Amino acid sequence: MLYFSKLKIISILLISIFFTLIASSNLIKFENSLLNKKINLGLDLQGGSYLLLEIDNKPLIEQKLQNFSLTLRNYFKEKNIRIKKLQLTNQQISFSVDAEYAEQILDEFTSEESTINPYYPRFKSNQFNIDQKNDLFYLSYSRQGLVELKTSSQDQALEIVRRRVDEVGTNEPNILKRGNDRILVELPGLDDPMRIKNLLGKTANLTFRFVSASGTDSFGSEKLIFENEDEEAIVSKRIILSGDNLLDAQPRMDNQTNETVVTFTLDRVGAKRFGKATATGIGRQLAIVLDGKIISAPVIRDTIASGSGQISGGFTFQSATDLALLLRSGALPAPLNIIEERTVGPDLGQDSINAGAIALVIGFLLVILYIFFKYKIFGLITNTALIINLFLLMGILTLFEATLTLPGIAGIILTVGMAVDANVLIFERIKEELRNEKNNLIAFDSGYTKSKTAILDANITTLLAAAILFFLGSGPIKGFSITLGVGIFTTLFSVYFIARLLTVLYVSKNKEKKGII
Repeated sequence: MLYFSKLKIISILLISIFFTLIASSNLIKFENSLLNKKINLGLDLQGGSYLLLEIDNKPLIEQKLQNFSLTLRNYFKEKNIRIKKLQLTNQQISFSVDAEYAEQILDEFTSEESTINPYYPRFKSNQFNIDQKNDLFYLSYSRQGLVELKTSSQDQALEIVRRRVDEVGTNEPNILKRGNDRILVELPGLDDPMRIKNLLGKTANLTFRFVSASGTDSFGSEKLIFENEDEEAIVSKRIILSGDNLLDAQPRMDNQTNETVVTFTLDRVGAKRFGKATATGIGRQLAIVLDGKIISAPVIRDTIASGSGQISGGFTFQSATDLALLLRSGALPAPLNIIEERTVGPDLGQDSINAGAIALVIGFLLVILYIFFKYKIFGLITNTALIINLFLLMGILTLFEATLTLPGIAGIILTVGMAVDANVLIFERIKEELRNEKNNLIAFDSGYTKSKTAILDANITTLLAAAILFFLGSGPIKGFSITLGVGIFTTLFSVYFIARLLTVLYVSKNKEKKGII
């Protein structure tokens, strides 16, 4: 345990110097990209916004049922069964068929092999429940069908929220699920919380539809207002193109009109549909509808077959940028409502930093003073290793640009305590060995060897606890688990390599000294 080869000594020195340099980049700016890294501060330290979003699944359920009603009609049409009185009310589909087909309808919807109504073997449930009252059938989502729908909606909304937040450029956002219909968003250092609220609050459901001049349309029509709410128009319900067909959207300056517009590029399918629609609709107004409001309704002058176009609507550059961002990130499956909002100011964050730093400094000073007076020269060795341990820990966190939270600072303080505890165990064991062994080298070697098991067991169990907190916890809890987990590795390195190396150097020169510790 007390032998160190020259290669091992050089390796220990290089590792210590490297991570010390990395850690110092938080205070000193380096030109090198590897060294020019910093620890990110969490919401509680640098301030920012906390948003709890709730997914409103009611419109989604109605939309899914509306789409399913068309699927339903086509499915039974292929089986030569005519669906009559098809209606969608109160989140259920009602329809009737001739009496001779009633039994077949029930079989189609209750069978485990049904293609129109998927079966979940695990839950012994179909996607839809079907009830029959007199000559009418009532179709609605089953309990498991709703769970599947809400889970899918939440996963999709989470991904789109993440895309929108990333597009804004927020540093180290924390986006997590809460239950099956809520999403938590933490945005450290956010300068403009209102902008992100507006971006997350918009569904961004983009559609292209023809303006119905006469107000009559075989697909039905509806009255929509323009975004400025000064005008309105009757628009066909037939969707020519949706935001799903967009490949890209960017804000641009129109050189001809000198106004800010949003240019868009369509995929192959979208370009084909758009080209066909503009070819047959020359002279008609094409309404560009976003979340139920008309952005603009230009008149089609010529066929647009290029698969690209632009949206104008009196945009500022900021509003055009936000609209392009929304279109690129995709539409939310359902509206998001902000049910809880908190803003942590930078002053409060700075207070947390100061409080954490004071706690760390006071705790560290008390520890090193106690250790020094308790073990004298070996206390000095322990304190030296402890300081290097902190640099190693901060260096690793800096290298990976980890996010430091207030609980993370608590994890660092705990690391200091664990490092000291390990050295205390070793030195107390050495004292016991010195009572029976006169040779200092043998006693120190035995002390390190026999205390190793207890130290490893304690650190491994703590590491397991940190891993559980990391995978099951969230937000600040993860911050605590990260610093604690990394601190365990740096502690073991500092105890068994740095402190042991310094101890060996001293004991080798004082191997005949009595009462060495």
